[in-house]
Parts: sequence; C-alpha cells; structure tokens
Amino acid sequence: MLQIKSGTDIVAEIGGISTIEQALKLFEAKTDADNLLKIKRIQNAEVLIRIANSAALCEPDSIFINTGSDADRQYIRELSLKNGEEERLPMKDHTIHYDLKDEQGRIPDRTFYIANDGEDISSLANKKLRNEAFEDVKDKLKGVMRGMQMIAGFYMRGPIGAPVSNPALEITSSVYVAHSADILYRHAFEVFDKEVARTGHFYTNIHSQGLNRLEDLPNARIYMDRSWRTTYSVNCTYAGNTLMLKKGNHRFSVDKAVYEHRGNELSEHMFITGFNGPNGRVTWFSGAAPSGCGKTTTAMAGDCFVGDDLAQIWIDKDGAVRAVNPECGIFGIVEDVNQEGDPHLMALLRQPVTEVIWSNVLIDDKGVPHWTGNGEEHPKSGRNFQGHWEEGMKDAKGKLIPISHPNARCTLSSKPLANYSDKTEAPEGLEIRVFTYSGRDSDTMPPVWVAKTPEQGVVLGACIVSAATATEVGATGVKRSPWANAQFIPGSLVDYLDAQFRFFANPRIAKDKMPILAGLNYFLTEQARGGSSKKLLGEKRDVKVWMGWLERRAHHEIEAIETPIGYIPKYQDLKRLFSEIIQKDYPESLYLKQFSLYADNMFARIELQIKAYQKETNIPAKFFDILREQEQGLLKLKEKFGAVISPYSLS
Repeated sequence: MLQIKSGTDIVAEIGGISTIEQALKLFEAKTDADNLLKIKRIQNAEVLIRIANSAALCEPDSIFINTGSDADRQYIRELSLKNGEEERLPMKDHTIHYDLKDEQGRIPDRTFYIANDGEDISSLANKKLRNEAFEDVKDKLKGVMRGMQMIAGFYMRGPIGAPVSNPALEITSSVYVAHSADILYRHAFEVFDKEVARTGHFYTNIHSQGLNRLEDLPNARIYMDRSWRTTYSVNCTYAGNTLMLKKGNHRFSVDKAVYEHRGNELSEHMFITGFNGPNGRVTWFSGAAPSGCGKTTTAMAGDCFVGDDLAQIWIDKDGAVRAVNPECGIFGIVEDVNQEGDPHLMALLRQPVTEVIWSNVLIDDKGVPHWTGNGEEHPKSGRNFQGHWEEGMKDAKGKLIPISHPNARCTLSSKPLANYSDKTEAPEGLEIRVFTYSGRDSDTMPPVWVAKTPEQGVVLGACIVSAATATEVGATGVKRSPWANAQFIPGSLVDYLDAQFRFFANPRIAKDKMPILAGLNYFLTEQARGGSSKKLLGEKRDVKVWMGWLERRAHHEIEAIETPIGYIPKYQDLKRLFSEIIQKDYPESLYLKQFSLYADNMFARIELQIKAYQKETNIPAKFFDILREQEQGLLKLKEKFGAVISPYSLS
C-alpha cells in the first residue's frame, strides 16, 4: 500500500529550509526585485518552502518566477534561443531543439521509483529504497544549477476547477523544458493557492540538464518519490525524461486513482476526442495505445479534438463517466504524420499559424523541417538528430540513418487545430461512451471489436501487446503493454487491475451511460493474411470508419457478430460506413482478411498473457477465467471450421 508523506522528504532534508522566514530569506538572496514581488504573491507556506528547498538543493545563481504572463512567456522564449537550447527557424514562431544523440527517448534503465520498506512497486519498473535514493539525489543534484538560473512555474494538470485536476510546480534550469511546459500546460499562478487548498495537494518537479554532455548520460537519473509526490530529473534533456509535469506526474495521478479513489477515478494514457454521429450527435471517445501506435492519429481523426495522450476520468453525480485532458497541447511523434492521415496537424506544421518546437527532425539548408513518412519530397542533405546528414549515410553498424529520429517530436498548443473542441476547458469534462485499447499488432487481432462485458473489456486493456517503439532507448521486439500505461503504473499491477475492475463495475455508473470497451488494431499486414508484402491492410484514414462503427454500436444502432473475443462488424454495415464516412469502396475480400479469426495466433496471444500474469501474486481468478473462456470458445470454432474462422461462419 502507498504510504503518503512517509520516510525522509529528500529535498526538504537536503535543503534544510523548514520555515517561511527561511524561505523568504533565500528568495531575497536569489531573486531581483521584480521576481521577489512575484513570489510573495504566493501565500501557501508549503509551496514557498518547497521552491526554496529546491533552490537550496540545486544552488542556482538566481531564480525566475514564471507567472505565465505575456512578458514572462516571451522572456522564456528569448532565453531559450540565447542559451542555444533552441534555434529559430524561418517559419514564424517555429524553433528546433536537439536532444543528446543517445538520449532521444525514455531511459527506463535510469528511471526509478523511490520506495519505502515493504512498499509494493510495479514488477515492470525499477526501484531504489529511500536511503539509497537519498544519497544518489544528493550526489547528482546538490549544486547542479551553479552558474544557472532556476525557473519556477505554476501549472494545473487539467482544467481549473475540474474534480480530477492537479496543481503542480515545474522547477528547472532548462529553458527548453520551461518553454515546453508553457505550451503544454495551463498556467495557474493566479489561482495556485486556491487550487492547492481545493485539492489538498500539489506535485513538485525538479530538473536540471546539468552540463548537457554525452559523457554525463550514464549519470542521468529520474526519480519519482510517490510518498512526497516529487520528481527529480538530472543530466538529461529529452522532454519525456525532463518535463516531469507529463509522465512523472501522470504516475502520481495513477497512484491517486488507485490508492485514494479506487473504483471512482482512473488516470490513463489515453486520447480524448469526439466523433460526429447521425443527426448532429457527438460521441466522446477515450483510448489507450502505446506511444507510436496511432494514438495521436486516432485523436486527430476525431471531429472534436481534446487531447492525444492523457486522460483523467471519473464518475459524475448523474452516473456518467467523464474525462478531462491534463494537458492543453501536443507533444507528438511526427513520423508518418502527413496530409493524408493528419490534415489538421499538418496545417499547423506547414503554415505560420502557431508556435511549434520541433525536436530531432532534419532541417534543410532553407531551415525547413523534414521527417520520415511526411509524404513530401525529401532533401538530399541537412542537419538531423545525429549531426550532418546526407542521403545514404550509414551508422557504425552499417544501418541506413533515417532522415529523422523515429521519436522526433513536435510541441504545440492544441487550440489552433481546426477540429479543436471548445469544450476542452470545461471543468465538468466530456461524457465518454467508448473506450478503445490498441497496440502495434501485425498478425493477430482484427481492426476493431467490442468486448461483450465491461469485465472482458478490462481484460482487453490488460492484454495490449505491441511491437517496441522508438519512445524507449534500446527497446526492441514485441512486448506486453498493459493498458498502454505499464511504464507509468507505480504500484502493484494487481492493485491497478483491481481498480479497473471496480471502476467499470461501479454501481454508480448509470446503465444507460455505461461505455463500451473496444479493441483497435491498425497494423495488420498483408503478409500475416496470406500475402508476401509487409504493407498494412488498409489506410490511415480507415480509422474514421472503425470509430464510426463504434459510435453507432455505443448507441445500440448497429448489430454485430458475436465471437469468443467479442463483437465484430458485419460486412454490409462496414461497406455502407466506408462509403458514407470516407467515400471509399470496401471490398469483401479485404473484410475477410481483416475480420477472419486466426485461431492459432490468438491462442499464442492468450497463453502469453496467462503466463505473464501468473507471475504476479493475487491476480483475480476472473481475469484468467475470461481468457480461458475465450480460448475454449476459439478451440471449439477451430475444431468446427479450421484454424482460420470466417466471420460468415459465425453470423
């Protein structure tokens, strides 16, 4: 069980500041008159002492208080350019940032949870006991900001006033990190005291890039102190490792949902988007997918975009499941973002519409960004994530160097998107009627299917499997990715699974408002269905049809074929929806390839999950019962129809 405010509070112990008088004395020594006036507007003593202890730990030469005012935000932009953390591009308000070439993704081998004695930590994560972590934090962060300015920002992870929003401090010496936070999160300086009082807590994030050298990367560390809701990040620059407002604080929000509000809240690695249905209806979706597996594409395919990465979810007083986006911007992978599949995003990336921070893409001699899969003609040379690049260049292992890093990103505000929803900032959130779960699955599951019960849907989410993506340094092969949230589940997987079962079985959810839980898979290949090509079966734009079918299924307006894994679409319904939604023909031969059940592949997938979850202690029996029931159902069908089971055999 999680122990809140238990054990040594590392930053407070090392910083040594325990009174408001001591904090103000430090601020007087480290701030100019303007910033001193700003920090004195914060009245919460715990917040002030926290910032002061961060400064006492890191020892910056000065402190800048970022209130989110136009002047403060402009100061951050200009300082990032001056310090060389970003470079200006010819497109108005566009800049380029390059991470260290060996740190362009998450670094799980140097990422740890700080654990108290006897505290459960996820079996998929690393941990250090508190006394060992104390010494490492002290060794690596003490004095790390000497010669630098510390920037302190005050943010809300979610719309101000929403029941599940969380106030957070971002404290960093990296102006690029501060600039990214300005774009991705809501400034809350003016209401920070009020929101801390309302929620009863705040998160703290402390980061320094150090000297920003390759030789320091072995000493990069990321710590999440769950007891004190504080993150420490040092000697790294990639935003996924440094902007701890994002996935660092997501972990704390997962803890809150699992250990403080179990069965009533969820904190998920999910998009939120609305799809138009018949007669002007908008149906809201939330969906999980590992990074690089189509989550942003799905979110952007929606008619009413809210978010592409994270969701805070709760049950309201009327029995509806509602969600808000903790973020207000996009830190998105750009590989394969193109006009065909992502027209709304492309409009912002190729026109001077809004501020964009590019990272780890190629910049040509005219200052134009280029990336893999953008559907445009590429230059023959330029500068990219590893330095000077020319077409045909190979790395030390003889492998062709791509034009952009597979984890190259763009950071921008969501608001300028043509499909941006004006309900994004509503504190009451959006009513979610469909949850989806997907991974990068080339050979097993169909493009879309719906769980027969909420419990089967929970198991579906627990059993996401995906090819490894470039979001983690050194990751290869096929791996389990439960709920696409596994890297961000701090505690026991058993506790998280129990929280999921309890949430979707909560009697507070009104029967007529119960969401459907569904699987998505965009990555089936021709090779897996009898062909020789590794080309995908279908196109990116087909997502609108899969979501259109789910939209109608959620409102009980469309029939389906029952199978052991859940409900799958009928051909005639898909044929009609392809024509209506994207004006495309949908041949029956493609339907049969996409929706026939390949039993042997499914058996292997089920056994993979059973063996993996048997290694955990106290997994509920119903989890295994649901998987065994699917397995037995598929076995009976195989005995009757063979290893490849046509949907027509079941209809």
